Amino acid sequence: MRTTERRGTGRLDDHIDVGALFPPHRKNGSPALMSSRTASIDLPSIPPSVPVSRHLVLELLRAWDVPHDREDAALLVTELVSNVVDHVGGDSTLTLEVGVAEDWLRIAVIDGSSVRPVVQQLSLDRPRGRGMRMVQAIADRWGAEDHRGGKRVWFELRPPLD
Repeated sequence: MRTTERRGTGRLDDHIDVGALFPPHRKNGSPALMSSRTASIDLPSIPPSVPVSRHLVLELLRAWDVPHDREDAALLVTELVSNVVDHVGGDSTLTLEVGVAEDWLRIAVIDGSSVRPVVQQLSLDRPRGRGMRMVQAIADRWGAEDHRGGKRVWFELRPPLD
């Protein structure tokens, strides 16, 4: 994956052909068997990283041909990355991790802050603060753990039942 940042503009220009990196089929054209797959990328904690992370997740899941709800995964990663941008930001970096193993999709965002996210009560007085409530409602499992002086916030989705 190649992601470049233009110095001084704060814009990310993503030149990503995830399908070429993680093809869902074997070289002979037969479908690949789902085993475990992982990918991670470091991004700056700036607003343009939110759509970049969403795009990366959608492209990875498409390329890996996973049965999980891609839109749910993209929505939830948007919330996690937005939290880092809003609450950590600055010159910090975040790491986006995506993995599939034993039918579970796990997506995590790592940042340098040790402050854990909080699921807030809904309030008409606050127009924001609903992101972790969405994570709690949509993810099959989610959590936060210490990671090298910061934290890793993750969620997991199981594939749909047939």
